[in-house]
Amino acid sequence: MVYRFHAFVTSLVLIVGGMSDVRAAEVGFVPMFNGHDLSGWVIVNVAPNTFTVKDEIVVSTGVPTGVIRTEKQYENFILELEWRHMKPKGNAGVFAWGDSLTAQGTPFAKGIEVQVLDGHETPNYTSHGDVFAIHGARMKPDHPHPNGWERCLPSEKRAKPSPEWNHYRVECRDGVLKLAVNGKVVSGGSECKPRKGYLCLESEGSECHFRNVRIKELPTSNPPADEVAPLAEGFQNLYTGIDLTNWLDDPGHRGHWKPEDWVLNYDGKSEAKGKDAADAGHLWTDKEYGDFVMICDWRLPAKLRKSKRPLIHPNGDEGPEEEEFDDAGDSGIYLRGNDKSQINIWSRAIGSGEVRGYRVDKSLPAAVREAVTPKIRADKPIGQWNRFIITMKGDRLTVMLNGQAVVSQAQLPGVPARGRIALQHHGDPIQFASIFIRELK
Repeated sequence: MVYRFHAFVTSLVLIVGGMSDVRAAEVGFVPMFNGHDLSGWVIVNVAPNTFTVKDEIVVSTGVPTGVIRTEKQYENFILELEWRHMKPKGNAGVFAWGDSLTAQGTPFAKGIEVQVLDGHETPNYTSHGDVFAIHGARMKPDHPHPNGWERCLPSEKRAKPSPEWNHYRVECRDGVLKLAVNGKVVSGGSECKPRKGYLCLESEGSECHFRNVRIKELPTSNPPADEVAPLAEGFQNLYTGIDLTNWLDDPGHRGHWKPEDWVLNYDGKSEAKGKDAADAGHLWTDKEYGDFVMICDWRLPAKLRKSKRPLIHPNGDEGPEEEEFDDAGDSGIYLRGNDKSQINIWSRAIGSGEVRGYRVDKSLPAAVREAVTPKIRADKPIGQWNRFIITMKGDRLTVMLNGQAVVSQAQLPGVPARGRIALQHHGDPIQFASIFIRELK
């Protein structure tokens, strides 16, 4: 009896001790969703209903392609979650250390992606927990990729097929990421840059569910500034990817200004009349803006024709020489409701970003006309995505194109104090994406 009693006590101690160890391991975890809405998360470039919370499950419709992100940045942490795809071959993802906005010409943020994929198995990617760097992020894979990519393929196939639930544990410490799939570490990477940033959930074409999303923050190692994603600056999304919310949707635009997932396609043939000829066909915001910073990606479809126009000189004058160039079309962005303050998009040698209405106005001082003429041609090759960052403050305009200042602090005399913004109709096809705005005080 004594022996049995001691054995019982010993067993009880082990059980209690084991429970204590489990509880200790759980200390510090906090839920990342409150069970009924997206508090603590920010819509980046998707529609308001792309991600919803129902019965403590985060539901992604998969449409459009894009992301939501956390309000705060994370550095060292353990993230746990469960996911399932509702249809075979579904695609989604979880981003660690992401940027607050999408990378140029893509619907995704720069960062380290933990793949959430179903039913795909190739030599280059799998559905069992791939980890990889995207859009300028860097990572050294734990297992060398067969083609040398910065992508770690899992050591085992442990993911369950749709519609079963899978468990991920993502542990991130000092730029090292480890992924456990259904209880076992199978992939990861080191020397990750950035190693502090936002966490994102990805929508990519099909319904995906997430639940039991929780995080435990770990002590910082104070990463240098160049290993930290830029802080969010309060940009608001102007394009939902599914409709023309935030824009004046004239009936004449139907079938011409077409939301097609993360890309807004325009065929150049809008039948909208507008209030006058100068207003016809353009896609105007439904809100007026005063001082702001605007981000907008654009590209001209690569259907080239030869054109010949007067050469534009650095001072804004034209000719008498002519230039022959490969022409992929013409468009622009109107600021504060008038066509004179139009930022041009085209294929001419001077480059995109000029403010034509002011450049050709010979009644203005020479310095004003020269200032609105691009200082450098910063356009990508025709067919590639470009990014404008437009800053309008008072009557001063700065235009960054692909990271270079093409117009800097140019004065626009007489420009209205407020007005709508327009994507220009000029009769040519063009594509827009990643349209964000931040109003300045």
